Amino acid sequence: MTALVQHWRNGAVFAGTSDRTAPVSNPATGAVTGQVALGSVEDAREVIAAAAAAFPAWRDTSLAKRTQVLFAFRELLNARKRELADIITSEHGKVVSDALGEVSRGQEVVEFACGIPHLLKGGFTESASSKVDVYSIRQPLGPVAVISPFNFPAMVPMWFFPIAIATGNTVVLKPSEKDPSASLWLARLWKEAGLPDGVFNVLQGDKTVVDELLTNPQIKSVSFVGSTPIAQYVYATATTAGKRVQALGGAKNHAIVLPDADLDLAADAMVNAGFGSAGERCMAISACVAVGPIADDLVAKIAERTTGLKTGDGTGDADMGPLVTKAHRDRVASYIDAGEADGAKIVVDGRTVQADGGEQGFWLGPTLIDQVTPQMSVYSDEIFGPVLSVLRVETYDEALELINTNPYGNGTAIFTNDGGAARRFQNEVEVGMVGINVPIPVPMAYYSFGGWKASLFGDSHAHGTEGVHFFTRGKVVTQRWLDPSHGGLNLGFPQNQ
Repeated sequence: MTALVQHWRNGAVFAGTSDRTAPVSNPATGAVTGQVALGSVEDAREVIAAAAAAFPAWRDTSLAKRTQVLFAFRELLNARKRELADIITSEHGKVVSDALGEVSRGQEVVEFACGIPHLLKGGFTESASSKVDVYSIRQPLGPVAVISPFNFPAMVPMWFFPIAIATGNTVVLKPSEKDPSASLWLARLWKEAGLPDGVFNVLQGDKTVVDELLTNPQIKSVSFVGSTPIAQYVYATATTAGKRVQALGGAKNHAIVLPDADLDLAADAMVNAGFGSAGERCMAISACVAVGPIADDLVAKIAERTTGLKTGDGTGDADMGPLVTKAHRDRVASYIDAGEADGAKIVVDGRTVQADGGEQGFWLGPTLIDQVTPQMSVYSDEIFGPVLSVLRVETYDEALELINTNPYGNGTAIFTNDGGAARRFQNEVEVGMVGINVPIPVPMAYYSFGGWKASLFGDSHAHGTEGVHFFTRGKVVTQRWLDPSHGGLNLGFPQNQ
């Protein structure tokens, strides 16, 4: 009998009433390792009710005590992150070193949230009028929902819930049903850190519970990361229901390589950014734009590095693991088929990879496709797999137009030794996150993560100061005290309580 991954409500696992489940697999073997509960509307309402009931007390908890819990969570996570990485590898397939990197990047947001007393400071104006003072404060929203994708089952939720909790909200996390176990591990860690029951909850499920989160009046905001069509649906549905929404969608990330670039460094970057985590990253480089006469040399250097990569079980010494499901593996492979049929040149073919893992694993090796044109589906669609397309253009202006006319605007990069060209690029490119000789420009936690155009729906990016503002509402107080008085004796040194 396989294990059942359940919900988490009020500090304990919660079986729910639904008898629907979905299989959870090990992508490196293809074996079903468990079942995840697919909650009903009634299950969703019970979990949401727990978050709503816990909100008043957590909202009124002092910043000093909230911060103590955050620090405790940070220390526990740091000490035991290998446990979480192993869970991620077993259900997602990414190699353990990549999973550890995911946890570390999520932990940066936890550390950022530990500074919440400073981040929530308001302004104060004394005697704005005669004996009248004016000051501003920021207050939490209430119960909030986080709907996270399969590709980062720990990092993406940690973009949101540390800040939401630190600012006084309660959280309902809906993880992907493809790799749900990390969410329960995190819930248990919060409990161990001293977080009161009901402040952090986990709701397993599919569209049934998502729709309840989007429309239930007790949920005050929705944070979502996923494909653009679903992000559009989440944004439209939740805003219609009167909620605050940050919905991060898909991407088609380009890297421009100019003729003056160091081609060895650029080739290394293309391999790292194109094939890390089997390309299942919203910040993966999937389109390499070679400018001018360097294309042949660049393609050769990328191919040389690609053919030396080892694909296999993420628990071993592989460079790249399997894709998350067989259906996704087959979908990605179909784009390679289409590119070949459209006349592109398959330089390195991942469809024939000999992987170090189970015969039934969801394997697809690194794939390099040259002479791709914008009309091909291998370029126009977000593939979300280990497929790097090379497009050839003659000028910088052609490369820039290619990026700016693309419907997505998540991340981009330029490789050059020309400071003027780099400065022009960062100014002119219509993309939210820009790397200059940096292939994966994911910002640090004290900045905010998010794209432009069809890569973001809503006004707020993730984490950083934008995250703090998203999870709070501003309030301005105007006060007059005609007869102030003080009383009571306490000779002890003042302390935060």
